[in-house]
Amino acid sequence: MAGGIAGGGTGSRITPVHVGEFQEEGGFVLTSVDSIINWARKNSIWPLPLGLSCCAIEFMATAASRFDMARFGAEVARFSPRQADLMLVAGTLTYKMGEACRRLYDQMAEPRWVIAMGACAASGGMFRSYPVMQGIDHIVPVDFYIPGCPPRPEMVINALIQLQGKIEKESPVRQILRRPAPVAAAGAGAGAE
Repeated sequence: MAGGIAGGGTGSRITPVHVGEFQEEGGFVLTSVDSIINWARKNSIWPLPLGLSCCAIEFMATAASRFDMARFGAEVARFSPRQADLMLVAGTLTYKMGEACRRLYDQMAEPRWVIAMGACAASGGMFRSYPVMQGIDHIVPVDFYIPGCPPRPEMVINALIQLQGKIEKESPVRQILRRPAPVAAAGAGAGAE
């Protein structure tokens, strides 16, 4: 956990604190930008459920009151890729639907994560036929695979907790700094001749 310094004003002692600890006196907490961004990201995951068959029913059970996925930061399922950062593919993916799945993935903003839920999404399952894609990792990068036919809601929550751990270890500031600078189009910028 990131540490920081807290001070109560002039003449007060400076004591180290950790992010998330409660302070009684007025002061300030210093931490890295990465830890603040990661804390916000891991506690506000917005899933885009791509329910293609029976696993989608188990996902609905995961979001219902008995298992309450909202306790782990995935409050509301978003059905718009521009508002989601986690694609949860649940069920059998055909080649025709694969194109739509890739298009949805491309429309999601960075950072984005993918969970393959169930045997069909991970490997095609029991459907080894010409229209069925043998795993979604042929079209989108997958972060976590959930085995089972269909997997239990506890397994979905476990994958969500593991995803939160992965998010916590990322370095968003370094990712921003590594992006290539935009290149001006030919003839733009310096003035037309």
